[in-house]
Amino acid sequence: MLLWALNIGIVVVALSVLLCSWRLLRGPELPDRILALDTLYMGMVALIILLDIRFDTELLFEAALIVAMLGFVSTVALARYVTRGDVIE
Repeated sequence: MLLWALNIGIVVVALSVLLCSWRLLRGPELPDRILALDTLYMGMVALIILLDIRFDTELLFEAALIVAMLGFVSTVALARYVTRGDVIE
């Protein structure tokens, strides 16, 4: 039962990542693309965690932590660039 739930979760989250990628490429405005990028990295973290549980490894969990940290920093930097025009004051 757990294996079925993991497989369904992996498919659903992968579909979400694909849709976020589409919005990132075809977004009508810049804020839409920033939001898609933020959602994309959260979906990638969820997908990596689900794959980690599915394959029972610890390496993927560390990769998910790195992706989460880089995604947060990049979102903050991009939002700051859009609002102020400069990342570092």
